[in-house]
Amino acid sequence: MKLLDGKTVIITGASRGIGNEIARTFAKNGANVAFTYSSSEAPALALEKELNELGIKAKAYKSNAANFQESQDLIAAIIKEFDGIDVLINNAGITKDNLLMRITEDDFDKVIEVNLKSVFNMTKAVQRTMLKQRKGSIINMSSVVGVKGNAGQTNYAASKAGIIGFTKSVALELGSRNIRCNAIAPGFIETEMTGKLDADTVQGWRDAIPLKRGGTPEDVANVCVFLASDMSAYITGQVLNVDGGMLT
Repeated sequence: MKLLDGKTVIITGASRGIGNEIARTFAKNGANVAFTYSSSEAPALALEKELNELGIKAKAYKSNAANFQESQDLIAAIIKEFDGIDVLINNAGITKDNLLMRITEDDFDKVIEVNLKSVFNMTKAVQRTMLKQRKGSIINMSSVVGVKGNAGQTNYAASKAGIIGFTKSVALELGSRNIRCNAIAPGFIETEMTGKLDADTVQGWRDAIPLKRGGTPEDVANVCVFLASDMSAYITGQVLNVDGGMLT
C-alpha cells in the first residue's frame, strides 16, 4: 500500500516547476491528482497523460486561483469528478521583483493577488467539503523570504509572510474538525528559472547554505507528501523551512 492511496489532492500552478514535481510525487505515492494551470496548456495536458499512466486518476483544469468565482467553480467541478478532496496545495505564485522606489502599484497588487488572495480563494472554496468530511490537509507554499524578508522583493515577501499568518489562523479555526493547515517555506530551490542565472551567482548561493547545495523540487514535494499523509496527523499551524539550513 502506498502512502497516499485513496486520497485526492488538488495542486494549483502545477504545469511547471515545483508544482509539477509535487503532482508527480503525489501520483507515485498513490494519490489521485487534480491540478491547475493558467496558460501552459500543452505541458499541462502532457502532465495529465503522464500521471494517468501511473495508474491513478489525474485531470488538468485551466483556472485562475486569484479569481474568487473561478476557484468556487473549480472546486465544484473537482468534487463532481473525484467525489471529494482530501488535500489542497496552494502552490500558484509569481514574482515581480524591484526596489521599493521603483516598484509600481500594479506590480505590488498583482503579486498579492496571485500569491496571497489565491490562497484565501482556494481555502475558502474547499473548506465546506473538508468540514463535511471532518478531515483534510491544507498545505500553503510560503518562502524563506516571507520569514526573513529580502531587498527588492517587498511585494513577494509581503505575500509570503501573509500566507504564514493565514496558515496559522486557519489551523486554529479548523483544527477541531480534524482539518490541518501548514505552510512550507522553500529556500533556494534549483528549477528552470534558476538555470538561467549566472553560474557564479548560483554557486555563491550554494556556498552560503549549510548543506552546500541548492534544494530540488523533489525536496519540497517530499515534505508535501509528509504533510498530506497520516504520518503528520498531529502537525498543524507550522511552517517547515525547506532550505538546507539557510535560516539556521
